[in-house]
Order: sequence, then structure tokens, then C-alpha cells
Amino acid sequence: MIKRNKLDKTFGPIGKSAGIVLFVSGLIMTYSSLVGLILVLPGALIGFSSTMTFVDFDKKRVKFSNNIFGIIPIGKWMTIQSDMKIGIKKSNNAWRGYSKSNRTVDITDIDYRLILYDSNDKEIMPIQKSKTLDSAKLNLDKISKELGISVIE
Repeated sequence: MIKRNKLDKTFGPIGKSAGIVLFVSGLIMTYSSLVGLILVLPGALIGFSSTMTFVDFDKKRVKFSNNIFGIIPIGKWMTIQSDMKIGIKKSNNAWRGYSKSNRTVDITDIDYRLILYDSNDKEIMPIQKSKTLDSAKLNLDKISKELGISVIE
């Protein structure tokens, strides 16, 4: 069984909004001229690209993927070894955008991520994102048992 875990938008929430505006504007413009296609492609790239993790519990492997245009996954599978570990890490992402009138828009995103570590306790990749610490702990226990790896406290 393969589980898909969505992580983040590649260009953040402000890039997502700007990309969707470009995409829709390009679609509207293509009805009158083909110049609108110049806006459609970058708008789709910026607005819909995201990151995701695939966890294959049957074959014990994981894949970190960048989804170009939101549909084309790019990444490679990594086999889980018995000396790998999994742990929880708090993530504080802050996104800042500027308007023409020099006003700033700050968006903060605080969540908890399950991180895969190698045998030397070096971070390899995020596995899953949770909003609360309690749900992250529940997911940590479940995933560590299913993959057969130990937990970092």
C-alpha cells in the first residue's frame, strides 16, 4: 500500500495565489489571442507545483517528490534500512510578500513534521506533516511500526 502525504506548495502561499491569477488571466486572454499562452504556462507552474512524499509500506521505501504543474512527480525511491530512524521536528515557515505601496504581508505556518534520519542521525527527508503535536505522535508510532524502524526522542 502506498500512502501519499502532501507537504507544501513549492512557491509558498503567495506564489500560489499569484500563479493562479496568471493562469486564469492567460486562459481568458487565449480566447482573443495566443499571447495568453505565455501567461498560462508560468502561471500553472507557479500556482500548482507542490511537494509530496510517497511511503510504500509493502516494499519499505519512501520517495520525496516535487510535483511540477501539480501533476508530474519528480523524485526517486529510497529503500528504508533497519538502522534508519524517524522523529518529530517542529517547523516554522514564514512567507513574506510586498505590495506596490510597500506594505508587507506575512504568513506564518507552524506545523510538526515526521522526519526520516539515517544511522548517523542526519536528516534525510520529511515524511509527513501534522498540525498538532498529538497527531504527529500518533502518526510517528504508526509509521515506525509499519516500516520497522526506531524512533528518535
